[in-house]
Amino acid sequence: MPEPIQRPPGTRDFYPLDLARRRYIENAWRTTSIRHGFDEIDGPTFEHTHLYAVKSGPGILSEIFQAFSGKDDAQRAQATAGHAPYALRPEFTPTLARMYAARAGQLPKPTKWFWQSSCFRAERQQRGRLREFLQWNCDILADDDHTRADVESIACCVDLLSTLGLTPQDCSVRFNHRGVLADILRACSVTDEHMDAAFILLDRREKLDNQALENQAFEFGLPQGDFPDFHQFLCRPRARNNATPTTIAQELANLPHGTAAHPSIAGPIVALDKALQNADIADWCTLDLNVARGLAYYTGMVFEVIVDNERAVAGGGRYDKLIETFAGPPTPAVGFGMGDVVLSLILQDKGLIPTDQQISRDLGLRTDAFVLSNGTPEADALVPNLLARLRRLGLNARRSYKTTKNIGKLLKDAADADARYALIIESTTELTLKDLDNNTQTRGQIDAQLDSITP
Repeated sequence: MPEPIQRPPGTRDFYPLDLARRRYIENAWRTTSIRHGFDEIDGPTFEHTHLYAVKSGPGILSEIFQAFSGKDDAQRAQATAGHAPYALRPEFTPTLARMYAARAGQLPKPTKWFWQSSCFRAERQQRGRLREFLQWNCDILADDDHTRADVESIACCVDLLSTLGLTPQDCSVRFNHRGVLADILRACSVTDEHMDAAFILLDRREKLDNQALENQAFEFGLPQGDFPDFHQFLCRPRARNNATPTTIAQELANLPHGTAAHPSIAGPIVALDKALQNADIADWCTLDLNVARGLAYYTGMVFEVIVDNERAVAGGGRYDKLIETFAGPPTPAVGFGMGDVVLSLILQDKGLIPTDQQISRDLGLRTDAFVLSNGTPEADALVPNLLARLRRLGLNARRSYKTTKNIGKLLKDAADADARYALIIESTTELTLKDLDNNTQTRGQIDAQLDSITP
């Protein structure tokens, strides 16, 4: 007997109810995006490997699934050398940048795009992290009003969280500004040469103890005086939600060594906070100088959505130089991404996933008509014809495949399918129409009974 074949590690099988729950999240992503004025786009599942290296550096090559054509000897040799010509997408932003750069002159300003589909990462699986997952991205390109676009991006993310039943007590949007953070680091004696290293270290801060931080700071060539003091400052309790511009300015003024003594350093964050208040989402948001988003392409506002003070469910920020990297014109851009794996776990843990019945109804999957025979040969023969007529009317019609003639058991099948109506064929001309929601029934001519059912 052959051995059973298991699914690849880090992937999921979706049986009907599992897929319906996934569709629930996908539907929430899509409707929220459209409500906020984003247009949907899509691109290839795989790209030239070089595309990802251009955005994230050569280190990304060890984190992605590279691919080659088994019919091409040259490609196979290239893959053996450690660099295949193609790779399954680990994210969508490089494809978005390539697409925008190709038609930048023809696209509206601003351009608001969203995308949702599968991504692939060649990493060790663990709770909340898989090798194949769904990703949702929303991006705003070519909007010269940076603060407006930043807030629109955050507002879309917040709306999705609220739609799914989360509240500011469950999660917070922790925002920062890379330009402000860079000014603070310069005041801590970090040179531009070591700025990227400082951002990387800040991004790792919560995963390392103080001694490890000091050791890595030394390895990166960072100063051993002011910079560690700044780390210690970040270890204190975070600023509360609903911070006003005044308290945010004071928060920055309390930085060690007078690093924010100049009012211009606080300016971008104060402006962003005021705009968040005007958009009525300030209660979701808090300044957090810990948020660095270590990826080098971020240029301004950055944010992360943290649930229960520990789990990141979304993140993004401003990346004004990326389109130029792909031979496009200078283009301001901001966006965020959210994966389905952590989000699904959070909704399950908090009891926010609707019942399977409710999801089915919300997605339009509910059975309209369940066709039964009263057990006579004439009624049995009419089942396929009646199913065809119902489906031509645009109704979701099903039947039982059981051999039993027991109407009670067949009606239970109809109820288990969450059908609105059960249609019991009584003869070649009559049927009983049973309304399963209201527990009422009528018997009459087939044509008349069908006319009373609406999609």
